[in-house]
Amino acid sequence: MAKIIIGLTGEMASGKSTVAKYLQDKYGAVGYRFSNILRDALSRIHKENIRENLQTMSTMLRETYGEDVLAKAMAGDAKNAQNDIVVVDGVRRLGDIEHLKKLPGFKLVYMEADIKKCHERIAQREENVDDKGKTFEEFQKDRAREAERQIKELKKFADIVIDNDGSLEELYEQVDKFIKSE
Repeated sequence: MAKIIIGLTGEMASGKSTVAKYLQDKYGAVGYRFSNILRDALSRIHKENIRENLQTMSTMLRETYGEDVLAKAMAGDAKNAQNDIVVVDGVRRLGDIEHLKKLPGFKLVYMEADIKKCHERIAQREENVDDKGKTFEEFQKDRAREAERQIKELKKFADIVIDNDGSLEELYEQVDKFIKSE
């Protein structure tokens, strides 16, 4: 198998992390997340890993070091990875794929799911300390923030769109079909 680099994109709680974990567990993929850079920086300065802080850190880094600072880091990690399958989770901007699409084997996967299902998922998963108990209105406000605005535009650049409105088994079937086609 030739190396494949999968960039996962889609709105909040659309299933990106679920697919990344599945690829790691079933196919031995190595995973990288844009947000890990931000989480590491916030932890280092003893700031809470809440969505607002993550988005502020992202904006500050990009304004200071260039729009593509995170994308360069992800592309470097993906290029240097030894695994046959590399997953880059959390692609949010067209600029994020500029460096990744130059890598051989890069594929952009857009995750799509109903907004109400995404809200239910985010409130259950507790990835960020401020997610549990988040109202639908708060969730909609989060989806309108600067860091989230360009995501829908990425769909037109996707090599495949995966519908995550069904069961986990249906999601995994779509992922397996995609991997087998590569």
